[in-house]
Amino acid sequence: MRKVIFLATAAMAMAACHNTAKVPAIDMANLDTSVAPNADFYQYATGGWQKAHPLKPEDSRYGAFDMLAELNQKRINDLFVEMGKSTPVQGTNEQKISDLYKMGLDSTRLNAEGAAPVKTMIDKIMGITDRAQLTDIIAQMHMSAGNPFFGIGVGADPMNSDKNILQIGQSGLGMGELDYYLDAENAQIRAAYRTYLGKIFNLAGLADTTLVTRVMNIETPIAQKYWTNIQLRNIPAQYNPMSRADFEKTYDAIDWATYYKDMGIGEFDTILVSTPSSLANANTLMKTAPIEDIRAYLAASYLTSAASYLSDDFQQAAFEFYGKTLSGQKEMRPRWKRAMGVPDGVLGEAVGQMYVQKYFPASSKEYMLGLVHNLQKALGEHIAALTWMSDTTKIKAQEKLAAFHIKIGYPDKWKDYSSMTIDPKKSYWENIMATTAWYTADNIAKFNKPVDKEEWGMTPQTVNAYYNPTTNEICFPAAILQPPFFNPDADDAVNYGAIGVVIGHEMTHGFDDQGRLFDKDGNMKNWWTDADAAAFQAKADSLNKQFDAIEVLPAQGDQPAVYARGAQTTGENIADQGGLGIAYTAYHNTLKDANGVEKEPAKIDGFTGDQRFYIAYATVWAQNITPENIARMTKLDVHSLAKWRVDATLRNVQHFYDAFNITDGPMFMPVNERVVIW
Repeated sequence: MRKVIFLATAAMAMAACHNTAKVPAIDMANLDTSVAPNADFYQYATGGWQKAHPLKPEDSRYGAFDMLAELNQKRINDLFVEMGKSTPVQGTNEQKISDLYKMGLDSTRLNAEGAAPVKTMIDKIMGITDRAQLTDIIAQMHMSAGNPFFGIGVGADPMNSDKNILQIGQSGLGMGELDYYLDAENAQIRAAYRTYLGKIFNLAGLADTTLVTRVMNIETPIAQKYWTNIQLRNIPAQYNPMSRADFEKTYDAIDWATYYKDMGIGEFDTILVSTPSSLANANTLMKTAPIEDIRAYLAASYLTSAASYLSDDFQQAAFEFYGKTLSGQKEMRPRWKRAMGVPDGVLGEAVGQMYVQKYFPASSKEYMLGLVHNLQKALGEHIAALTWMSDTTKIKAQEKLAAFHIKIGYPDKWKDYSSMTIDPKKSYWENIMATTAWYTADNIAKFNKPVDKEEWGMTPQTVNAYYNPTTNEICFPAAILQPPFFNPDADDAVNYGAIGVVIGHEMTHGFDDQGRLFDKDGNMKNWWTDADAAAFQAKADSLNKQFDAIEVLPAQGDQPAVYARGAQTTGENIADQGGLGIAYTAYHNTLKDANGVEKEPAKIDGFTGDQRFYIAYATVWAQNITPENIARMTKLDVHSLAKWRVDATLRNVQHFYDAFNITDGPMFMPVNERVVIW
């Protein structure tokens, strides 16, 4: 998130643009003062918010991020509804957005069509009789409907980030996570998945009762060799360039010449294999598994990709497993939200252009640049003060920090969707396949071309932010620049504790366990001394152990206790801690006069500036979440759960203890056990 220098004119511009009622800097009702700060700071700072925002049946998680995202959904939906009152010119972005939105709303048509939109492809898949037919089918699916067996695409070469290179890696698990297939405690989830597969096969007119088992005969062996989320944090291990000849000889189950032609892939000399052992396993399965099993697997993959765009019975079947069983949702999201989300994703920058025109003034880009530069200065001060890093490495770190490419609000150049076609005469699913094929072709078209470092990885209406190591960029979309992240009516302490920490968080990603492997130009190049790298890793390992000890769900019945995964969340945990420290320094820099003397601000609502800083940070992570989703996100997510992004991170921060006079209690950690990296 970003740094904070508050310019009155910019603040007024944002307030005028949104034309909304003032939001309190800190809403006292969000607190739970029955809990002491030294006992459970997350509950103290957000307990009132949690009580006032119980989960709706459609939600498996609902927090400050989701609240703001929901506001944006309503705004975007209003734009779509208004657009639907006219007849947009054929071929315009407005026509494509409007027609795609209307198709998602038209339950009468979807239910009348039933399984008809998938029949042609399902017949083709189930008509496979020998392996020579697999290449065309897999290529067709990779273009427009999922990634069975493996995934392929074009991206920046980590060793030469100016150049795009063909990349291939693992894919193909219907449940998305290998633990669901292999761990004994997930037997009930596997049973629910089998039930789901049976339903979608029946809905598609496939009555063969052996199909479900045949799918598991493929997916379970895929899972057995699948790289874990922790293994996938090891970027050097995923850098395995191969010559085209060696690649095709090693992974010989596919007729690659045919595949390249079908996918529109031109001539090349080198391909990057990210997960060689899992790809070798998939290759073996394609060569040796019974063709009947492969047919069932491909059909299940295709139907799962299609289910959300078909009739209500398909959508309900998918929800029962993916929503209810895996995440703990009680009800599907309302149809308008599901329908709105499709054009918002498919034509994201076209929607984003409409969004920023109404909700984000151009003047705010310059304003936000000031905030980011303020945080850059603070991070530079932190780097200079490190005791565990040598001057040699510090120089390189400062060079990388100074080279950050900063993106604020929205792109300077919008994506061109003129060649994308949305045809309301075709089914919803046919249009989804066509747009997916458009994106695949758009990605493949980057092959052998320089990396476009001005391209955005998020749309402006996305409530989030990111750091990209191969472009050394930090990006803050327009949508996150609203309360509770940024509040033009709030005091500096609150804004630094919220949006300031977000800015610092993304900056710190440039120096976390993955980001630190890349230099200022975005190339994977070692700029660390061996001693400094060892010192960093020792600190990261200690932080991982802190999170490994956190029980996120207690044991219940035949389900063992669930613990956080420190090594899986290393980068985000480092960034959370770094963001807090950097934003705190930046905030205190604003309290200094021309002579560098710091002036303590007056209390507001009975809280000091430092107390408001930390309460604001916790408020950003206010959240309710189902137990099912706690278990699921602990398996899948590289972020720690919201509660622990607050409590576990703050336990390492002396300034936090000082702010609330904490010297004991569950929140307190002895000095010798604390870990501070950046």
